[in-house]
Amino acid sequence: MTARERVEYLLDADSFQEVDTLVRHRAHGVGLDNQRPYTDGVVTGFGSIDNRRVCVYSQDFTVFGGSLGEAHAEKIHKIQDLAISSGVPLIGISDGGGARIQEGVAALNGFGGIFFRNVRASGVVPQISVVLGPSAGGAVYSPALTDFVFMVEGTSHMFITGPDVIRTVTGEDVSAEQLGGARTHATRSGVAAFVAADEKACLDDVRYLLSFLPSNNLEEPPRTASTDDPDRLTPELRTLVPQRPNQPYDMKRLIEAVVDDGEYLEYFPFWATNLTCGLARLAGRVVGIVANQPQVLAGVLDIDASEKGARFVRTCDAFNIPLVTLVDVPGFMPGTDQEFGGIIRHGAQLLYAYCEATVPRVQFIIRKAYGGAYLVMDSKSIGTDFSFAWPSAELAVMGPEGAVEIVHRRELQEAGDPTQRRAELVAEYSKRFTTPYVAAERGYVDDVVDPAETRRVLVRSLEMLASKREDLPKRKHGNVPL
Repeated sequence: MTARERVEYLLDADSFQEVDTLVRHRAHGVGLDNQRPYTDGVVTGFGSIDNRRVCVYSQDFTVFGGSLGEAHAEKIHKIQDLAISSGVPLIGISDGGGARIQEGVAALNGFGGIFFRNVRASGVVPQISVVLGPSAGGAVYSPALTDFVFMVEGTSHMFITGPDVIRTVTGEDVSAEQLGGARTHATRSGVAAFVAADEKACLDDVRYLLSFLPSNNLEEPPRTASTDDPDRLTPELRTLVPQRPNQPYDMKRLIEAVVDDGEYLEYFPFWATNLTCGLARLAGRVVGIVANQPQVLAGVLDIDASEKGARFVRTCDAFNIPLVTLVDVPGFMPGTDQEFGGIIRHGAQLLYAYCEATVPRVQFIIRKAYGGAYLVMDSKSIGTDFSFAWPSAELAVMGPEGAVEIVHRRELQEAGDPTQRRAELVAEYSKRFTTPYVAAERGYVDDVVDPAETRRVLVRSLEMLASKREDLPKRKHGNVPL
């Protein structure tokens, strides 16, 4: 689609009001003096999505390859300022080759102004980047600074340095699709939160995402009238968790069973899949869900999962979206690659995000809740408002097998039948220390509930917390362990 067709398809019919249509560049240089097209390669304006106001800009690849010059940048600056001052979401559709070389440092200065406003708008209004063509060099940093990045398979590309430069400098032979295609950024780099098969599907997804988000940080997310009974029981969850503790199951089945009409918009569905995050509704109220996924790496927390979770938690907190955390975590991923890669620092990011969050928070422990990973997954000790557990929950410093090997090492070495004795000690340890009732006695868990009542308990808890107000200590800002 053309730049205007994309905007008109995205917005409500006949709602788009274009601004700065007649702007033209005023630069002098090779190939520019006799070419001064109107709009200077970007369509800017405002309109509505589902009758809610939004600001939008859309780069036009047919004008100077969508490259950014001084006038082009000033148009984007103006629409960014309008979004911030009006408190409405900003949607940027990227389809350009980066800075306009002929305009030199003026083009670079224009990018700097965009980045500055991206940061000023962060946590104030939702910022959504829709990459529908090339985005190279400095141009990629604006999408990277926004809240959500959308890409299209086969046509969207993002990279700092292109394949030709890489081939010249390092000798690596890589295609544009391999280097910066949608699939790469959705599965490996953690840049693209959402990927679509074509442009229209992508723009439809943007509209759907906005239905979960408030217009700004001073508003609540849109609440809808739900036809899904808030007291509906979920008896199918009683058989979700396998009898054997090491057997996997699909956490998304649990999520879809408890949320309204089974609708779950997953965030980064192809990256760090041992943690699933996404937006849903409970009794019409928008919630953000963070859950370990036992089907992938047993649901452990690793570097990517910690970063993904931290980003999502902070996004929800910025825009007043309550958090529901579903726990089945055996610990942090062991290994030299994780330690050398900074699992300590990245795990601390998720911990920091939860500790900083002031929105309503509800934790449900489904099965394993071991060690530091249990604490990081929004435990009572780091400020969750309510913590509930299923009878299958296991709360402990580590798994029973590992604990017995350490605590009873000498006894096992001296036992005539260590296998039999080990089994006895594991059973005893599980009964005495890992049961959720021990944690409930101390108030670390607020109640042990029947899995069939999970939806009902979540709805009631969030209803109670709807008026929650919590202020952080006065400070300039915290120092996230980045």
